[in-house]
Amino acid sequence: MNKTESPIADNENSSPASPSLRGRGPGGEARVRKPEWLKINIGANERYTETKRIVESHCLHTICSSGRCPNMGECWGKGTATFMIGGDICTRSCKFCNTQTGRPLALDANEPTHVAESIQLMKLSHAVVTSVDRDDLPDLGAAHWAKTIREIKRLNPETTIEVLIPDFQGRTELIDRVIEAKPEIISHNMETVKRISPLVRSAANYATSLEVIRRIADSGTVAKSGIMVGLGETPSEVEELMDDLVAAGCRILTIGQYLQPTHKHYPVKEYVTPAQFAAYKEIGLKKGFEQVESAPLVRSSYHAEKHVRK
Repeated sequence: MNKTESPIADNENSSPASPSLRGRGPGGEARVRKPEWLKINIGANERYTETKRIVESHCLHTICSSGRCPNMGECWGKGTATFMIGGDICTRSCKFCNTQTGRPLALDANEPTHVAESIQLMKLSHAVVTSVDRDDLPDLGAAHWAKTIREIKRLNPETTIEVLIPDFQGRTELIDRVIEAKPEIISHNMETVKRISPLVRSAANYATSLEVIRRIADSGTVAKSGIMVGLGETPSEVEELMDDLVAAGCRILTIGQYLQPTHKHYPVKEYVTPAQFAAYKEIGLKKGFEQVESAPLVRSSYHAEKHVRK
């Protein structure tokens, strides 16, 4: 699944202002303590409650709750949510991801309409949709994707759409089905740098993901990608990834801190400082990205409405 929507983990409230070692991981490796700048307060308001009601009453899945996104309170409090289609069970088992993995259920034929109706009820000017990976399906879920986009546009002709798609195993005819449905932005996450990609991604690979981005960009659609840091990458590796994305035609990049979902997942190697995130943003803009969102709690769809406006 394409996420970079890493969940809230290690929710202790006594974190110091700078990272330090805290116990040992399942493999005996030292774990680092979550720093002060990663503390959040989810909170709730009337808009949050209404968003939650709409999502639940329409039997919808969101990456906000599935991925335990740290920005859920802020986004739902503004009436926005990132819808997750194709069910809530992924056919892949990436080591950074908290989404349930296993044998998915059959696709819900009514899901595209339910998503579109929910967007209509929320009065969204911009909608973001992602999905689990459906490697079990002959078309890997591409037709369901296209139907969802078209149904959103049918019921919400003024709403712009950003989609965060899987790699479709690099099959260009399936990527083209999504492109032909004409969402305003198509995002596909690289997740991490080239060296670490095979360590944490169960099926997707770096080269295929780059080609997905290139296919999107070559179609004239705005191409976007996202990565996590704190997995053990170096700044030079992040810059190399930026160069690869710019060369492929990517125009928007999000960079956020990896947060370990459970102690069974890939461990956090480092909590990257806000100063380093600011440096990544400056470097990315100089390299040619039109927009870069880079901060500890940034996730793929964070402030997505700003991206389409620009």
